[in-house]
Amino acid sequence: MQRQSIVDQIPSLRRYARSLTGDAWAADDLVQDTLERACSKWRLWLVGSNLRAWLFTLMHNLFVNQVRSASHRARAQALDIEDVAHELIAPDAGLGLALDLQRCLLRLPADQRAVLLLVSVEDMSYEEVAKITAVPIGTVMSRLSRARSRLRELMDGALIPCASAAPALRSNEGVRPLRRLK
Repeated sequence: MQRQSIVDQIPSLRRYARSLTGDAWAADDLVQDTLERACSKWRLWLVGSNLRAWLFTLMHNLFVNQVRSASHRARAQALDIEDVAHELIAPDAGLGLALDLQRCLLRLPADQRAVLLLVSVEDMSYEEVAKITAVPIGTVMSRLSRARSRLRELMDGALIPCASAAPALRSNEGVRPLRRLK
């Protein structure tokens, strides 16, 4: 096993996981799960192929599976918003731009956020992203374009403080999960 090659990818994996999950603990768990999967499935990696893309594909698939699983659990444990309305706290209007960006990124659909982060943050090519997400290059470009447009809209709205606006709640119903690599 090329131990050092995998170790060299950990900072990128952590950065991507943190952007996907929005939470440091969940990101660390996702990276650990990815590394465990890589070790257990090491025989499936082809020597000479792109190790980085393979690891990101493993992470992407694990994340999609976690989102699906959470969605199924959430449906089974439906929560009435009226029961927890007193616990909902509006975000502090004085937070910095970085928190606004993180909040806006998390409001993007998972498939668009993944493509945006892989291209913009991880500096991957459209071809690499298409392979990782198991979609055609045209779909990658479309998702990237929609993600950039939506992020721009969200950021423009986030920079205008509005004390009376309640946080938007979103349902995961109707969200189509990403296809899994074979």
